Amino acid sequence: MQTSIISFHAPPPPPLNSLKTQQPNTRLFFFTSKPPPSILISTQTLTSKLLCKPPSAGKYVSDDYLVKKISAEEVQQLVKGERNVPMIIDFYATWCGPCILMAQELEMLAVEYENNALIVKVDTDDEYEFARDMQVRGLPTLYFISPDPSKDAIRTEGLIPIQMMRDILENEM
Repeated sequence: MQTSIISFHAPPPPPLNSLKTQQPNTRLFFFTSKPPPSILISTQTLTSKLLCKPPSAGKYVSDDYLVKKISAEEVQQLVKGERNVPMIIDFYATWCGPCILMAQELEMLAVEYENNALIVKVDTDDEYEFARDMQVRGLPTLYFISPDPSKDAIRTEGLIPIQMMRDILENEM
């Protein structure tokens, strides 16, 4: 089945003070077969053009960022392994606006606490089951995990200020 897009220019709209409803200058008609010759005025072919290069391998985290995207298995190894610094796990999605803002704050925090905290990211679209098991209901969700196994993890949901993250790292971990 062939689809054609037909466009033609209509007369200009009436003045603004007119009581009639204004009509747009261009009208589009969609035909699923060949249009009648009396209606055909001009036919266009639509081409799609990329505005930017798509990200490689589906990762939205650059190699030079300090906050790295890791898998569920890697998170479990880090949590179970020996650490002498607190860890922050950021559960995010690439389509989430607050997650993008949180990523900027976490990157600044990673620069500030470069050797004193470990900050990692988990994409909830890639690791859906793990996010569900960790009871991630809203995005972004952060888990602050102390190197001391006797301390409970701290969970936050939603966009939080960088000062609150500093306070948790300095006072609770």
